[in-house]
Amino acid sequence: MKSPPFAGALYTLYLFTKSDIKTTVIPITFLASASAPLASISRLPHITFWIWLHLLQFDVSNQTMDPEEDAMNKQDRPLPSKRMTLEQAIILRWILVPLCFAWSLCYSVETLYASIALRHWFIRNAVNAAGFAAFEVGATLVAGYTASRLDHIAVISVAISGGIFATTIHAQDFKDVDGDRAIGRRTIPIVLPSIARWTVIIPLTLWSLGLAFVWELDLIAALVFVSLAISVGTQYLRSTSVRGDQVGFYWYNVRRRAPSVGLALRVGGFRCGCPLHMLSRATTEF
Repeated sequence: MKSPPFAGALYTLYLFTKSDIKTTVIPITFLASASAPLASISRLPHITFWIWLHLLQFDVSNQTMDPEEDAMNKQDRPLPSKRMTLEQAIILRWILVPLCFAWSLCYSVETLYASIALRHWFIRNAVNAAGFAAFEVGATLVAGYTASRLDHIAVISVAISGGIFATTIHAQDFKDVDGDRAIGRRTIPIVLPSIARWTVIIPLTLWSLGLAFVWELDLIAALVFVSLAISVGTQYLRSTSVRGDQVGFYWYNVRRRAPSVGLALRVGGFRCGCPLHMLSRATTEF
């Protein structure tokens, strides 16, 4: 039975963002929920959709700029799989810009500012710490009782998360080395092959030690937290194949959710007063 056109269109939009669901939507939803004085659990769909909508705008923009790379590395995306033409994707890209702005303005002017900040970084095709922080600021504003300001816990958590992102996100490049080399892209695994894998385990371990100290975790929680970082880094050190790097990146994304879990432990769960076991259950489900 043939699926209706609307379902096919939604699936095409999903394919634009598929590879970033686990790297952006899930961890930022966790961080925003842990960082903000969450108004209620009913805000979670708002947070998730706000993040996904802006991620869609970024991914459509990114994939129309460099379709040759996707033809090498990610052939299931809409452009290389011929689900959408380049011209259609460019039109969609520019439709999404005012849509993101309008959707953000429905929450507050401050949320609109976060949306504009994301647009600024998207133009430069740079998924970097500042752009990632803009995602988190917007999502945290959507999550909170007030959509016009961040409290000190939210500010600290966004700053820490941005630092982790800036120093470790090149972990995503190892699995794409062959395609990146073919198109002339210079990534850390290509430019510094002899030490590149150490640049994953060292910052992950240092961040984990520092956060365990800042959050004043008990010994067992700190050991689990640091051990997770070391195990992820070790996976990268031991990997000798694309499959191994894909597994490493999967666990890297599990590790990226750990800061929001650690923050929740520090402040006593989601800041809407939800018991911590709900956070643990959500982590397991994801």
